[in-house]
Amino acid sequence: MKQAIEAYLALRRISGFELKNDEYLLRSYARFAAEHGESRVCTTTAITWAGHSTSVVQRDVRLKTVCRFVRFVRLEDEGHELPPAEHFACHKTRRLPYIYSDAELERLIKAALQLGPPGALRPYTYATLIALLSATGLRISEALALRFCDVPSESLLIRKTKFRKSHLVPLHETVVLGLERYFKRRRLFGTDHDYVFITDEEQPLAYGAVHRTFQKLLRTAKLWPASGANRPRLHDLRHRFAVRALQASPQGVGSASQHMLALSTYLGHASINDTYWYLEATPELLRGISTACEAFYEERQS
Repeated sequence: MKQAIEAYLALRRISGFELKNDEYLLRSYARFAAEHGESRVCTTTAITWAGHSTSVVQRDVRLKTVCRFVRFVRLEDEGHELPPAEHFACHKTRRLPYIYSDAELERLIKAALQLGPPGALRPYTYATLIALLSATGLRISEALALRFCDVPSESLLIRKTKFRKSHLVPLHETVVLGLERYFKRRRLFGTDHDYVFITDEEQPLAYGAVHRTFQKLLRTAKLWPASGANRPRLHDLRHRFAVRALQASPQGVGSASQHMLALSTYLGHASINDTYWYLEATPELLRGISTACEAFYEERQS
């Protein structure tokens, strides 16, 4: 079974998938099956192995990972059994995003500028990082991976990340000016580190440290604790960008469709369906939809 798993992983990676978790899970299942004297996937064994996880979500993920592998390997060996993918009846739901208002974004940036210690680069690093995420819709991993060679004059080069693709992100002139101000301040600290966002100890910013600091900024900006399911997160800055971009879309169905395709490309999504998940029904969007519907109705009545 191990050879079949390696062939399956290699083929999917050629298509652009990273599959670190799939590799870990499938190798774990292969060991479990071998302990039971099995060289092919058996439904009962697969369900038993998946059931060892403590959460329903993880049981579902484990079993569905095996199912994807079986659909591949059965093309050459029908001796593998295909388990029922919905055995654990887990239905994944997406978390409702928090759409920051302009005023809330300003409060977050001001909170970042108040970070200590006095005279450090840290407050300017976090203020610039938050502003960049909001203005470009970058994933936090993409922003933290930026190097100076990835920042030409009017764009960013986003190297292979989530979908192992590289793409250029055009920058608004205000974003260019903001980065230039940050770089100028960085030079005052005498650092020439290759990464764009660094600590005062001249080390690349780590996601864990950024996440902890952002929680502190939410409290300082009086955005935390919040009630309900849509508590603000760092990733929601990407949602904010997508919504604001749609609000700026030209009028007309055809133009909106083209705008969605451009937005999907800009965000680096593999499918436009992924982009739709980033959109949220804000009052401004609903008002625009209402106005368009009224205009359409009046045109039909005339």
